[in-house]
Amino acid sequence: MNKYITEMIGTFFLVLTIGCSILAGGPRAIPPLAIGAVLMVMVFAGGHISGAHYNPAVTLGVFLRGRCPASDVVPYMASQVVGAALAAGAVKFLTGGVQAPLLAPATGPALVAEFLFTFALVYVVLNVATAKATSGNSFYGLAIGMTVMSGAFSVGTISGGAFNPAVAVGACMLGLVSWSCIWIYLVANFAAATAAAMTFKQLNPKDK
Repeated sequence: MNKYITEMIGTFFLVLTIGCSILAGGPRAIPPLAIGAVLMVMVFAGGHISGAHYNPAVTLGVFLRGRCPASDVVPYMASQVVGAALAAGAVKFLTGGVQAPLLAPATGPALVAEFLFTFALVYVVLNVATAKATSGNSFYGLAIGMTVMSGAFSVGTISGGAFNPAVAVGACMLGLVSWSCIWIYLVANFAAATAAAMTFKQLNPKDK
């Protein structure tokens, strides 16, 4: 149970930071920096308990890589979505229901952008947080947070920069993205996680 609570807490603060930093309407550089920073600290905070996935795509990738029991996959994903939904409610309360312009991403570019940076994120997670060669390192949280920050800076205006189905749910609940676009994130994020896990296994055949 502690693992699932940790996943919920980490995802909560990730989506809370995304929602508040975007709806606050600060300088364009602030949201990616804040998002990368909060993910980094939450990964460091929860990594020893749950592995600090905070993302259904990461959970899928870690499962396919062989480092997440099948019995944890659905509870992890459910905890992450619950955390995102609770955060969306908190953001609405804290911001007084302020609305940001609804993102209507172009389907093709959004699919590619989400696929590429979700692949990068899951690939980084697998290499810095599950590989034997990097076991016990002290940089994994920074690497993961900076990957998301880089993606948000690079393609945030193209796809919204979710790289995370739970974040996509939270964004839809906040009115940042249309629910009609949720499939873009589900398809791209889970496909990228699968590709990243297969790539990791191909490049690290002895790392079981």
